[in-house]
Amino acid sequence: MKKLLALLSIIIVFALTACGGNNNNEADETNTGSGDDNELVSIKVGASSVPHAEILEEAKPLLEEKGIELIIEEYQDFVMPNDALADGELDANYFQHIPYLEQTVADTGYDLDYISGIHIEPMGIYSKDFASLDDIPEGTEVILSNSVSDHPRVLELFEDAGLIKLDDSVAQGELTFDDIVDNPKNLAFDPNFEPAFLPELYRTEDDVLTVINTNYAIQAELDPLEDALFVEGDESRYVNVIAVRSDDMDNEALHTLVDVLHSDEIQTFINEKYEGAIVPVDDAE
Repeated sequence: MKKLLALLSIIIVFALTACGGNNNNEADETNTGSGDDNELVSIKVGASSVPHAEILEEAKPLLEEKGIELIIEEYQDFVMPNDALADGELDANYFQHIPYLEQTVADTGYDLDYISGIHIEPMGIYSKDFASLDDIPEGTEVILSNSVSDHPRVLELFEDAGLIKLDDSVAQGELTFDDIVDNPKNLAFDPNFEPAFLPELYRTEDDVLTVINTNYAIQAELDPLEDALFVEGDESRYVNVIAVRSDDMDNEALHTLVDVLHSDEIQTFINEKYEGAIVPVDDAE
């Protein structure tokens, strides 16, 4: 009898435990479902440290209010962010202007596009040895980026500064150094340098002109408006964009990111922080 009672007790306890476990599982499932309703959608965006990642950091809380968690992956070069985007490691990137993206697509065959432009980074001509454009001596070397997509921009910059004259029969985006038709100071253009190294060359090389992208200038604590001999106007065609894979052109979360970056809050932040060295755009699709 005692053995029978003990056996019955074990069966009852097991049954109660099983029922209790089922109730807990049901509660857990209900809680998980409730959590899913409030779960943030995550997007990972690759960006240059300055100014792109700084701008994205400012956008983080605004996106969180809209149910989006922004993960920022910082890069220090101009190649890896597009590789990572094409490989699916990123949902978008924010570091490049339109001609650079187009050149990358042409060179690699990547199926990339852009949703919209966010800001312009005026390019500048720098020298630690010359106080003005008039002081530039004949035969001065010009150190600039090895990024081919930047070369037409550099040539336009030097023409705007009155230092060279270009063949006006050549489309702006197709200009090469062979299209210089007048070079009164016989400037020697040397397009063989990594963009990130240009601020250091500006500081170490004597009697040269250095053309520096604004993001690298700011990162090196240069003020384009104060330190540059000449700086590109804000009407530049070289708008920095949110780039995505073509399949994600209609991605709702990425469009929300663009809307936030176009918001008054972010545009005010850009204007106040960079004081004209970075110029926000309302929209540039």
